[in-house]
Amino acid sequence: TARRRVVGKSSSRRISDGHNDNSKIRMSFVEPDYTKVDVEDPDTSSVIGSLSITSGGGGVEEDFPSSFHSSNDDGKRKKRVEGIPRGLHSIIDSKIYGAQKRRLYLVFVVLFMAMFVIATLHSFARRGHVQHNMSSWSPVAVNVPEGGLQVTTWNIAAVNNNPFEYWITMPGTPEYASLMSSVEEFLEHPDGRDITVRDIFKEHMFDELDSIMIRQQGWPSIRSYWDDEYKDLKIVSEFMKNPTLGSKRLVSMPDRVTNTINVVDADEPVCRPTVINMYEGDLGTMEKWWKQWGEFMFVKKLNFSSDEGAKTPSEMLLPIMQSKYPDITEEEEAVSLPLQTMTLAIFDAILVHMMNTVSSSDVWQPIKSTMVNALNRNKVPQTLSILDEVYGNSDIITLQEVSSSFTHLAENGPIGEKFHVIRPKGMDPSRDQNSIILLNRRTFTDLNAMIEITDDVQAAFPAGSKVPVASGDIIAIRVLDRNNVNYVIASFHGDTNGLATIPVLNAIVHYMESSGVSDYRLIFGLDANTYDHPSNPAKKQDVTAFGEQYVNHGLSSCWGDVPQPTNYTTFNARTYLQPQLNKACRSTEKNTCANADINPKDFILFNKQVYEPLSTWKDNTGKQQYIEDMAFPTLDFPSDHGVLSTILKPMS
Repeated sequence: TARRRVVGKSSSRRISDGHNDNSKIRMSFVEPDYTKVDVEDPDTSSVIGSLSITSGGGGVEEDFPSSFHSSNDDGKRKKRVEGIPRGLHSIIDSKIYGAQKRRLYLVFVVLFMAMFVIATLHSFARRGHVQHNMSSWSPVAVNVPEGGLQVTTWNIAAVNNNPFEYWITMPGTPEYASLMSSVEEFLEHPDGRDITVRDIFKEHMFDELDSIMIRQQGWPSIRSYWDDEYKDLKIVSEFMKNPTLGSKRLVSMPDRVTNTINVVDADEPVCRPTVINMYEGDLGTMEKWWKQWGEFMFVKKLNFSSDEGAKTPSEMLLPIMQSKYPDITEEEEAVSLPLQTMTLAIFDAILVHMMNTVSSSDVWQPIKSTMVNALNRNKVPQTLSILDEVYGNSDIITLQEVSSSFTHLAENGPIGEKFHVIRPKGMDPSRDQNSIILLNRRTFTDLNAMIEITDDVQAAFPAGSKVPVASGDIIAIRVLDRNNVNYVIASFHGDTNGLATIPVLNAIVHYMESSGVSDYRLIFGLDANTYDHPSNPAKKQDVTAFGEQYVNHGLSSCWGDVPQPTNYTTFNARTYLQPQLNKACRSTEKNTCANADINPKDFILFNKQVYEPLSTWKDNTGKQQYIEDMAFPTLDFPSDHGVLSTILKPMS
């Protein structure tokens, strides 16, 4: 009915079904209308009548203009409706045809307007005026009681350079699971695919490599090593799984130096042409890879430091010393620079060969590109978006493993408009894994009285003790909120084994007691690196022992006085597509693999006599939801630690 109103003059008529004069309805339609119209009784929802043009008492119904009819078998058009003069037929046809033209014109107008709206929305999305995910999801409102706080903590670090290093969750992308399982199968059961090194890294490739290392670098020839020790090794069983290559650091050392190089005055790093970093050049054939690899290592000079001149990546390599790595021989130490260059070339060649064997380049390279964009290139924007859109109402946010560039972007973006961004004075730009604090400007209106006490906390370590704390791991401050309530707020990233966690906690408490600020309210967000029943508690911090320690100090946590060992906040496991195959987890054993990191690591501590946790949640989706038994990061969640947030209610 609405469609007909657009193209014709509307009128209303009473229509009877011919059976019950009392059963009449009002119907709006357009004149002229020469198509059949079924009319439904609103009470019975059944067809009670129809309108059509017929020949007096029941001729052939004419549903569409004759120009829309298909031809009959004998090539003639359908018969016209009998009983209507020929001249009237032409008038009717022309009117019907005109109505159809107007309808088609309307369809084109609607389509054009829809395309314009879509294009406009896309343009706004590119400018940041529309939420990046365009989803209907929005954060659940959080109610903070009077005098209470919302506190959030998050270790935001995740994949560094290699997007394939850890198993990730990619819903709707079966190609990823198939690819990684095929890599696993290749390395676990190579069978006939366990060919020799020289079948992949050809003799002419070694000749070119040895020649340029002698001629350009001035290094000694390593042909004897190639001929006697390397070229006949099986690529999987004798090279990739060779434990001495690992203990001698002949692959891991040059990979660490050249994998991803940050250069001066560049937005993105420069990557070695290999599978296991963000390099996005075409690695579809060995010939393409070898040309790009040689140019990268020996031709392109990079300004990686403002204090030194430009160097090629080969000039950045460091000797491998026997004094530090005893498994390397004196002879190998003398030629460690060309030797590690050759082993790195062999390693990269095997990876390229393997990927193009288990998959095709037009499958695995797009998968890698998708992962690079989500896990590496867009990691910082994704992280900032989650903090701003989901946790932007927090009063206090403590972050760990934060880079200098992230801090700069936070200070100069939407986060900086909502929060004071507090970085430690001892921020380490080279290691670039720092703890910072975000204070909501609504709650903490004036920072003139703020004092950083990081050095005082570290000075409280027991004399002579070697607490494994690196520069930037701790930040601690004293600050007043808008109601003149005093706080000590700290953020901390524990060492891998968690052995610094209790000493740092003890130092904070000791500082507060010895400095006359024991009545201040302590808020301590940390990645404690605690473990669920470690096999050797002397080497890894047990989570229950940590709980006992903070309770002894009169503190509690967002998880209560007794943390549950199975309340995990991490779930990551290495794949087979990374240099340390001894740490890889099978695709079917991610949940039970001894090398998987599935542990209760993240905490928010506070004074037990001041606050109680009203509600606490963890999040590994960016949507205030935690999916248990899911490996992360994911394409939508950029960290390997879950976000932790709690609502603290004042005790009085």
